[in-house]
Amino acid sequence: MIPIRDENPTRRVPFVNYALIVLNVLVFLWQVSLGPAGEVVLYRMALIPLEVTRGFDVGDLRSLLTSMFMHAGLLHLLGNMLYLWIFGDNVEDALGHARYLFFYLAGGAAASLTHVFLYPLSQVPTVGASGAIAATLGAYLLLFPHRRVVTLIPFGFFLQVARLPAVIVLGMWFLLELVQGTLALGMEQLGGVAFWAHIGGFVFGMLVGPRLRLRPRPVIFYGDWSRW
Repeated sequence: MIPIRDENPTRRVPFVNYALIVLNVLVFLWQVSLGPAGEVVLYRMALIPLEVTRGFDVGDLRSLLTSMFMHAGLLHLLGNMLYLWIFGDNVEDALGHARYLFFYLAGGAAASLTHVFLYPLSQVPTVGASGAIAATLGAYLLLFPHRRVVTLIPFGFFLQVARLPAVIVLGMWFLLELVQGTLALGMEQLGGVAFWAHIGGFVFGMLVGPRLRLRPRPVIFYGDWSRW
């Protein structure tokens, strides 16, 4: 299933979400502009579990942040930004701008630490905003479970457009990640998708996102003036 958009209008401009998308795109363009040297920079800014677990050096821990703004290719970037564009604005609307930024960065770090915990000896570089975006998806699932998501569903050579509740779209996404992550356990040296980073980020989003939701301001009534 490929989400196209959701039917969930926002009350405020999600400028933090816009800024995150722009920043990811700009960093990718910078990577491309470096030419062959871009691979060296990518490796230096990527998360490498062994470098984190062997000494807890501050420089290595910095990769928890830098890695979530790097991408391995154009399709990697576009897929991540599509999900962030569709679901991030509503989570920002629910949490508020500052809380959303904190939540996004903390979710990315939690996703990376999940990957490090399960693959502490891995030397395979890991990059991408997927973990932070997975946290956003987890929060969206609990905050807006019944909002409709316009989704492309492939049937062989044909595509069917359907309006599905977010609980189905995101629930199926998480289930697929869980199955693939379980099958990938013990194969940390093979590279590929960091499924458990996605899973860790998603669970973090479900646990933390709703707790950061802004509370509506109470309305105080001072009397019924219609009688005067």
